[in-house]
Amino acid sequence: MPAVRFPTTRRARWAAWTAFAVPAAGFALYSVSAYLTGDPSLSRIPLNPDVVLHHLYLVSHAVPASLLLLLGPLQFVPALRARHPRLHRVVGRVYVVNVVIAAVTAVLSATFSVSGFPAQVAFYLLAAAWLYSLARAYLAIRRGQVPLHRVWMIRNYALSFAAVVLRVLLLTGLAVRSRYEWLSFDDVYTTSVWASILVSAGVAEWFLVRPAVRGRRGPEVHMG
Repeated sequence: MPAVRFPTTRRARWAAWTAFAVPAAGFALYSVSAYLTGDPSLSRIPLNPDVVLHHLYLVSHAVPASLLLLLGPLQFVPALRARHPRLHRVVGRVYVVNVVIAAVTAVLSATFSVSGFPAQVAFYLLAAAWLYSLARAYLAIRRGQVPLHRVWMIRNYALSFAAVVLRVLLLTGLAVRSRYEWLSFDDVYTTSVWASILVSAGVAEWFLVRPAVRGRRGPEVHMG
């Protein structure tokens, strides 16, 4: 596998950080506000009328998922890692716990979703990739492989950020649907779900691999 290098210019780092931190915070606060009320009628996702606990599963997923969206960007600030390593570790542990809870409840929520089997499969795969990348990041840091740990955490957070991308694509798809009546909501939603995962994962890989291809200098990580 090619060596992976991180961009080293401060402007590039802060531009990339702002590009995902601001939308992530906005979406997290917007999404969680509806579920903290305890009112099922405010759910951002259609509820299954045949499953009484569906709203509870969604709440159990939305709260930790929103929290990890807020915490994730903090873990990518070099100054915070260098000056406050203990805080970095504490926030990291909270992030890990929330990913595990959010992934498990995502499976429960998807199982009873009314969005159809194709969307359910996408959410199942997302939850599996979420837990896998988290486990790889955890094992890497336990072995002292800090650069490799960062690679897997970027991948993990990219999967978390798929929730934000999903809403952007969904709004775009609904706007297109308003002009083309042959498009159904299920078509738009399913396409948006799959595309959000592929786009988020693809951008993360572009960020990790492309600098190496262009020969930028930076700490190397040999992917194995």
